[in-house]
Amino acid sequence: MNLGLLLFIPYRAMENRVFAALRSAGFDDVTPAQARVFQRIDPGGTRLTDLAERAQVTKQTAGFLVDGLERAGYVERVVDPADGRARLVRVAARGARAVPVAAAVVAEVEAEWAAHLGAAETAALRDTLAKLREITDPYR
Repeated sequence: MNLGLLLFIPYRAMENRVFAALRSAGFDDVTPAQARVFQRIDPGGTRLTDLAERAQVTKQTAGFLVDGLERAGYVERVVDPADGRARLVRVAARGARAVPVAAAVVAEVEAEWAAHLGAAETAALRDTLAKLREITDPYR
């Protein structure tokens, strides 16, 4: 099995658990595509063009996804204080309530993986993946 697939399978398992927890908590109207944009929003907000680039989608696709997130109350568009002509997408109240639900599941899954692998292998895996990120993530 190739490394990409070996990396993807655990990610998908975690993602499925996160979405199940979000649904159970009443956040049942966010899609995986929307989540990929949402999780790339900086704490102070991010311009749509940057979100599109980070999520590796077109600006039009990012706009469509943000529109849906905005209608559902997960994000809001605000004036960029650095440039009054530009707008930032930032996490809104409903989105802020969803974040800890997802974060708790991620922590739970990581703890399960650590229990399965052991502390040393978990640390080695994290270090190895961080090194791999150096050459694979242009937005690190």
